[in-house]
Amino acid sequence: MPDRFALIHNSRSRRNLKADSRYLDCARSLLGPLFFSPDSQADLHDVMNTLARQEVGCLVVDGGDGTVGNVLSALYASSYPKDKLPMLAVLPSGNTNLIAADVGFGLRGEDALQRLQEKARTGQLAAGVKQRQPLVVSWPGQDRGAVLGFFGGLGAFTRGVEIAHSPAILTNYAHDTAVLITLAETLRQIITPRLRQSWLDGTPVGLGMNGEEAEAHNRFLFLCTGLQCLPYGIWPFWREAGQVDNGISYLDVAANPQKLLRALWSLLRGRSPAWLRDNPAYVSGSVRQIVLKTEQSFVLDGEVLETGSAGILDISAGPLLSFLQA
Repeated sequence: MPDRFALIHNSRSRRNLKADSRYLDCARSLLGPLFFSPDSQADLHDVMNTLARQEVGCLVVDGGDGTVGNVLSALYASSYPKDKLPMLAVLPSGNTNLIAADVGFGLRGEDALQRLQEKARTGQLAAGVKQRQPLVVSWPGQDRGAVLGFFGGLGAFTRGVEIAHSPAILTNYAHDTAVLITLAETLRQIITPRLRQSWLDGTPVGLGMNGEEAEAHNRFLFLCTGLQCLPYGIWPFWREAGQVDNGISYLDVAANPQKLLRALWSLLRGRSPAWLRDNPAYVSGSVRQIVLKTEQSFVLDGEVLETGSAGILDISAGPLLSFLQA
C-alpha cells in the first residue's frame, strides 16, 4: 500500500494565482523533494519518470482540467507500468473543473494536505476511491504522443468553445459566469434566423464505433466522456436497458435535428425522455473506441486538438485510474 504522495502544483491555474503563501510553504515543508511545480510539458514528463523510478504510488494534482489532462498524458507516456499506475487526488484550482466535480478529492489547500498526510500515516490512502477510464486521444499514422482527458466533443461544441475563448469572455469573466455567457450566446445564435441554419447544418464527421467503418454525415453535435457525472445535474448521455458501461459515454446528434430546443432543455437537466431516445437524430450509448474522421478541431477538456493532415482521431477508453476521496 502506498504511504507517501507527491504534489504536482500548477502555479498558473486560476485559483492558484492567488494561493495562500502559507499553503505553499506547508506543501514544500511537508513534501520536500516530492513537491513539483513544472513549467512545461517536457518538465512534467521528467517529473513523471522521476516519480516512476521512486515508485511513488499517489499523485496529488493541484490545478484544473487542463492540468489534470497534462499530468495524465505525461503519466501515460512515462515509465510507470500501465497496470501499476499511481492513484490520483485532484484538488480543483483551475478555470474549468469538470473532472473534480466527479472524482475530485473534496478538499483544497492545507486542509487537503493534512487529510492526505493523515491517510498516508495510517495506511489509508487507498481507502475510498472512485475509478474512471480517461479518454486516450491519438493520431493514427502520425508521430505524435497520445493526449488524455475526460470530456471532449465537436460540432456545436467546438463552435461554443470558440465563443468561450474569445478575449471578450475569456479575460473578463470568472469561469462559472463565462459558461453562462457562452451558453446564452450559443443559444442566441441558434435561435437567430440569419445564424440558425449554419449551426443546424452541422459539420461533416465520419464516426466509427468499436472498430466499425466510420459512418460519414453531417452532425450538429458530438460529445464523449469518461466521467460519470457533470456539474449542475447536466448529463446528456444515456444507455439502453441492459447495455454495459464500456468506458466512454457518447452523444451523437445529427444535423438539423427535430425538437432541438426541447431536447437541449431535457439534456441540460440530465433527463432523456422516451421521445428523445426514440428519435433517430439523437443517439447515445457506451463504447470502448471511437474513430473520428473530420477536418474540424476536437476539443478535449478545453484544449483544441487539430486532427492533422489525415483528418483522423482515435479515441479509446484508457487504463482504469483510482481517484482518492477525502
